[in-house]
Amino acid sequence: MTPEPHDPTTDRTAAPRRRTVLAALGALPVLAATTGATGAAGAAGAAATTASAAAAGTAVLIDPSVRRQSIRGFGGMNHPLWAGDLTAEQRETAFGNGPGQLGFSMLRIHVDEDRANWSREVATAKRAAELGAIVFASPWNPPAAMVETFVRSSQSNARRLRYDMYGAYAQHLEDFRVFMADNGVELYAVSVQNEPDYAQDWTWWTSDEIVRFLRENAGAIGTRVIAPESFQYVKSLSDPVLNDPVALANLDVLGAHLYGTPFANFPYPLFQQKGQGKELWMTEVYYPNSSDSADLWPQALGVGEHMHHALVDGGFQAYVWWYIRRGYGPMREDGRISKRGAVMAHFAKFVRPGHVRLDAPANPQSGVWTSAYRGGSAVTVVAVNQGTAAVSQQFTLAGGTAPAGVSAWVTDATRTLAAQAGPAPSGGSFTAVLPAQSVTTFVVSLVAVEPMPPTAPGTPVAGEVTATSAALSWAPSTDDVGVVRYDVVRVDGSGESVVASTTTGRVTVTGLAAGTAYAFAVYAFDAPGNRSPRSATVAVTTAAAPAGGCGVDYRVTNSWGGGFQGEIVLRNTGTAALSGWTLSFAFTAGQVIGQMWGGTATQSGGAVSVVPADYTRTVPAGGSVTLGFIATQGAANPAPAAFALIGAACG
Repeated sequence: MTPEPHDPTTDRTAAPRRRTVLAALGALPVLAATTGATGAAGAAGAAATTASAAAAGTAVLIDPSVRRQSIRGFGGMNHPLWAGDLTAEQRETAFGNGPGQLGFSMLRIHVDEDRANWSREVATAKRAAELGAIVFASPWNPPAAMVETFVRSSQSNARRLRYDMYGAYAQHLEDFRVFMADNGVELYAVSVQNEPDYAQDWTWWTSDEIVRFLRENAGAIGTRVIAPESFQYVKSLSDPVLNDPVALANLDVLGAHLYGTPFANFPYPLFQQKGQGKELWMTEVYYPNSSDSADLWPQALGVGEHMHHALVDGGFQAYVWWYIRRGYGPMREDGRISKRGAVMAHFAKFVRPGHVRLDAPANPQSGVWTSAYRGGSAVTVVAVNQGTAAVSQQFTLAGGTAPAGVSAWVTDATRTLAAQAGPAPSGGSFTAVLPAQSVTTFVVSLVAVEPMPPTAPGTPVAGEVTATSAALSWAPSTDDVGVVRYDVVRVDGSGESVVASTTTGRVTVTGLAAGTAYAFAVYAFDAPGNRSPRSATVAVTTAAAPAGGCGVDYRVTNSWGGGFQGEIVLRNTGTAALSGWTLSFAFTAGQVIGQMWGGTATQSGGAVSVVPADYTRTVPAGGSVTLGFIATQGAANPAPAAFALIGAACG
C-alpha cells in the first residue's frame, strides 16, 4: 500500500522523507462547556494576591492602543483522497464553535491534478463555508500532460512544470476555482504549489520559476494567490518574490510551512519591509511529530508554545494544521477532540477572524507564554504555562481601559477546555494562577468601549503600470471587528475622488490617461462603517503613447477542430524604445484565448487586452516582439480587423 504523504513511513528509502528530515533537525462565542473542578484560573486565581503575582514575574501589561497583525484564523487540511473525508458530524466538530467543537475558521483543500477527483472536495468545503470558515486550496502536481522530468541532484525522475505550460497551468487552477464556485464554495485563495522546495514526491519549482509564474500568469487566477509554501519557511525561496515588484503585486498571501523550523527563524524582516498589502499565513504543520498520540500530556502542550511563537514572533495571521482527523491531529480517528486539538481550540474558539493582536509581554516569567487579542468589546488572553508548578500572574490593561469581568477556560492533564470562574478584576488589573503544565484562555469584557476605527492602510505600492492602468497594493489595516472594504482615492489639488473599491489589499485602477501623473491613497472601512485615517499617497505616471508608429502582423500558425494557434508580431516603427505597452484588439467570431506566451491576455467577450511578459516589456526602436497563443474557435476564424497600442491605432 502506498503510504500517505506526510505520514510516518518505513518502507520508502529512495529519498529522505519528512520524518527523516525532522529527526535530523532536532462575534465572540462563549463556550458553554461543563465546568470542572474550580482550578487556579477560577477561585484560586481570584484569591491570588498582587504581592504573590509580583514576586512570581513581570506583570503582563496589555496595551489596546498598540495593535499588531489582524488574525485570519485557525484550521486544518481535509484530504478525502489520501485520508478519507470528514463525516457530517466531524465537520460540525471541526468548524462549529459550540461545546465540544474546535472552532476552526479555515479549511485547506487539495487541487487534484485529475479533474475527476475534484468533486471529493465539495461536501466538507461547503459545510465549512456555511459555518463561516474560509476555504483555500493547494496543488501538489499539475496535470501529467503539463509536466516534464529532469535530473535534480541524485533524483533522475524529478518533475517540473513545462515552461510552455505556465498559462495552461494557471487556467487549471482557475478552472478549479470556478468548479468550486459552481458547487457553492468561493475559494478565498489558491496556492501555486505545495512545498516546491521539498518535492521528491511531487513537483519542484525554483524561486525564479515562482517569480516568472507570478509575473506572467498569476493574474489569470480569479482569486487571491498564495506562494511559495516552503517546507521549512526557507526565506531564499520567497526573497526573490519580495524583491520583484511585479511578482509581488500578483501575490496576495505569503504561505509557509514550519516543519522543523527553529523559533529563531520565525521572524521575517524582509516581509515586514516589503510585504505591504500581503497576508502572512502558516499553511501546514504538525508539531512536534506525527508518531505520538495527540493525547499525550504534557507533550501536547508544546502545540501551544508553537502557536504562540508563530503568532507573536512570526507575525503569522493564520495557523493551519495538516490532517484535521488523525491520531496525531486535532481530531482523533473517532472524531473526538484530542489534547493537541484542545490546545489549538484555546486560540481558535476565542481569537476569531478579524481580531487584532495587541502589544503584550510574550514571556513574563520562566516557562510562561502570553499573547493578547482584541475583538469588539473584549480582549482575549492566551497563557501557556509549561512549568511543573502553578504560578501566579498579573494582567493589566493600559490606557485606562477597565475590565468589567473575566471568563476563563483551562486545559491541563485532567481538564479539557473546562470553563472556570474567572478572576475578579480590580481597577485595570486581574490576577490569576496558571495551573502547572496548562493552557488558559481569558476573555476580558471591557467597560465603556469606544468604537475603534481601522488603522490607516500602508502606503500604496505601484506594481504593473500601463498607459491606462496602475496595479496598487498596500499593507492591510487592523481593526477590532475586521475591515470590510478599502476605497482607493485619486488625490489632486481639488481634493480627492474614489476611483476603485476592493475587499482585498490590492486593486488595479483603470481608465487612466497615457503619459499622465497621478497620486493615489487608500481608506479602510470596518463593518460598523468607521473610516480609517487616509494612507500616505503614492505617485504614479502612466506610460506615454508610442512615439512614431507601430505595426502588427497577425497569423494563424496551426489549427484543428475547435481550436487554433496564433502569432502576433508587434513592431515598433518609431524612433524611441517602447516600454510598458498594452495591445488591444477584438475577435468577432467567438474565439477565446486559453493560453498565451510573451504576454498576459485578459478577455471580455470578444475584446482582448494584452500586457507584456518581462522579456517582451521593452520593444526597441525599429525592433519587434512576438506573442503566441492558443484559442478556441467556431466554424469561422476571421482575423481581428484592427489593433490599438496604448489606445492609439496600430497598423
